[in-house]
Amino acid sequence: MPPPHNDENNVLGVGGRLAAAPSSELTSTAFARELTDQLPLFEGISFADLAHTLMLIESGVIPQAAGGELLTALLALHKHPPDFFPDPALGDLYTNREAYLTAHTASAGWLGAGRARREATTIGYRIAVRAHLLEFASALIEAGNALIERADEYRDALMADYTYLQPAQPTTFGHYLLTFAYPLLRDLDRLQSLYHRNNASPAGCGSVNGSRLNQDRVHLAELLGFEKIVEHARDAMWQADAPIETMALLVAALVNLDRLAEDLQIFSTAEFDLIELDDAHSRASVIMPQKKNPYALTYIRGVANEMIGAQTSAAAFGRTPSGQVDNRVFIYGSVPRAIASATGAANLMASVLRGMRFNAALAETRLANGFSTATDLAEIIMLETGLDFRASHRIVGRMVREAVAAKRTWRELTNTDLDAASQQIIHRPLELSQETFLRALDPALAVAARQGVGGAAAEPFTNMLAECRAQLETHAVWREREVARVAAAEEALLARASGDSQIK
Repeated sequence: MPPPHNDENNVLGVGGRLAAAPSSELTSTAFARELTDQLPLFEGISFADLAHTLMLIESGVIPQAAGGELLTALLALHKHPPDFFPDPALGDLYTNREAYLTAHTASAGWLGAGRARREATTIGYRIAVRAHLLEFASALIEAGNALIERADEYRDALMADYTYLQPAQPTTFGHYLLTFAYPLLRDLDRLQSLYHRNNASPAGCGSVNGSRLNQDRVHLAELLGFEKIVEHARDAMWQADAPIETMALLVAALVNLDRLAEDLQIFSTAEFDLIELDDAHSRASVIMPQKKNPYALTYIRGVANEMIGAQTSAAAFGRTPSGQVDNRVFIYGSVPRAIASATGAANLMASVLRGMRFNAALAETRLANGFSTATDLAEIIMLETGLDFRASHRIVGRMVREAVAAKRTWRELTNTDLDAASQQIIHRPLELSQETFLRALDPALAVAARQGVGGAAAEPFTNMLAECRAQLETHAVWREREVARVAAAEEALLARASGDSQIK
């Protein structure tokens, strides 16, 4: 028969070091917040309890019969039984689980041997972060694939690139989109590196300086699907840099997505009219019938802002004495939530990219009528006439200034206008042929001339596209392999615990 439920016996420390149950004020604030934040760690803590119990049975600490009973109860609890009602009055998730086990088996008392509660919650946190990082990797890969798909589609769609929100030089919309693929690939590199550091086991480290119990830490790591152990027992319990690094990754990735979202929101204005978001990614105004608000982009920008604040919080929580719990209590909830929010934003960006429409005809018309090939003209003057670049730059700049003042477009200018500007700057005509002048002004020829590595011309663009595809595929293969490896380890742990639970 399980022992009778007793509130005093089920509140950790009460009846031992503590003579009274927690106050209602402590329960409704600190305990309630802590429990809420830890609920998503349930499965990870459950795996930690199962692996710990198996190890103690193997080492002879827990008698086999008691160990079998405890494993049976743990496996039942692992399935989220309907009679498990976490209650802040019982403390955090660890003590709620312990209270449940105490009410269901006389062997529950063995579970706490050789470890602090923070070992179980730290394992649960690392397992949760591990799963969230793999989901975030999937979302970034999806966003990368969407970028590459649309970049390939618009590889020949001419447009003016923009700096300071002013037309700069001719490019293609495809080359512009590929701008954001490379930082995304760096984000995935950073994610893999962070993942391997996070996927290290603190199991079996005791409280601060190891355990006198015979615990095989390497085997515990294997049972839990970790790649390695955190070597130093105290460091395993009190790392502050890990959540800061995790948040730094999220900030870097979301700032990259934000920069694209900022551009697309500007491009989607009536004034630019280069982009139209799909209706599925927009929101109507409740007062102005004509409005089609790019709400998905606004949300992505908001998540980026939120990540910057969350990173600051993670750093602040870590700035404590080295054995202080402040840097753990809040990040158990805030970091997994932040990764989930970032994952949602990346998935949303992938969907936005696949649904948006680019106004290629308008972009090309504006490019042809604008002055974006002015640099090309200056460089051709330098190459054809031997005039230095700065003098060539001044001549073209003078011609543009006078054309703007006269409200003339780029297409309306001739080599005569160029000679007139040259007379004002160097007091002689350049005598560039009209054919050479017009070729210098052709946006398509300007793009085709960008043949160097990273340029917008067809060959370097195709090479970059292939490189991005290959790197994304490499990241996708890694992620799939890691998901399978972790799932296999968790299934094996459950099977092992189920088998040992039959021992009486």
